[in-house]
Amino acid sequence: MTTNHDQPTPERTPSAMTRLPDFIIIGAMKSATSTLQSQLVAHPGIVMSTPKEPKFFSDDPIWERGMGWYTNLFSAATADDLCGEASTHYTKLPTYPHTVDRMVKHVPNARLVYVMRQPIDRLVSQYIHQWTEREISVDINDAIDQHPELVAYSSYSMQLAPFLEHWAPQDILPVFFEHMRAHPQAALERICDHIGYTQPATWDDTNRHNVSAERLRQSPLRDAIVEAPGLSHLRKAVVPQSVRNRVKSRWQMTDRPELSVASRKRLTKIFDDDLVQLSERLGTELRCDNWVDKTRNRPLEWDLPQSFSQAA
Repeated sequence: MTTNHDQPTPERTPSAMTRLPDFIIIGAMKSATSTLQSQLVAHPGIVMSTPKEPKFFSDDPIWERGMGWYTNLFSAATADDLCGEASTHYTKLPTYPHTVDRMVKHVPNARLVYVMRQPIDRLVSQYIHQWTEREISVDINDAIDQHPELVAYSSYSMQLAPFLEHWAPQDILPVFFEHMRAHPQAALERICDHIGYTQPATWDDTNRHNVSAERLRQSPLRDAIVEAPGLSHLRKAVVPQSVRNRVKSRWQMTDRPELSVASRKRLTKIFDDDLVQLSERLGTELRCDNWVDKTRNRPLEWDLPQSFSQAA
């Protein structure tokens, strides 16, 4: 059966109070979008979807659930609430090629937020994530070639280009991980202003969503044994903590993966070339080696009116 990528599968008619998102966090993966989502949803008057990443416009099987399924994610919102969602799959070209066309048709008025992180740091974090999920098993230097998505998802100009063909620059807020980490309150206020939230916004330092260091590599057999009824208490009573920690470490990436000098040089060239268009758009030169210094202490705003596709 042929899937129609232009229209979702017909579904029940939405209610008269159908809501669509007022804003969407479109990425990037491993750039604290989960933290940002949790900060926003903690504020009264902001309703975020459950799940946090519905991936509706990107993933074909979810798209086929239809617009009724999607709008139902915001059914708890009142007319005065702001609705939002956060799906990093929306900036994962070329993996999900139909995302922008679908969003243009169904949520053209949504304000967008794109969080970026130093490109190589983001790539390494994604590698760790995919290693944990058993999507990658090779060394990071081999993974760069075997898993081209590692590079693609850090190519921010390329990811933003199709959005800027359809959304005005003022409707897409560039946010930088390093600035949000160094100045969380100021970053949150700026984001809330962009999405139209008029109540006071407060960053909650106790509301954290970074669990990467504790994440275990997937193992169905291990999980079945660990979660078996009664075994948890017995394990803690009989097996010393030091032994449990040693066993646990076998499923953890305890040492950060190291890029070779050649790999880092190669990635720097790729990302610096991609950043030329982003730099023109922001009116400041961004490179891998100056990224943190340029983005940490002040927010960067769009500077030029033309889209990336029109930039030199």
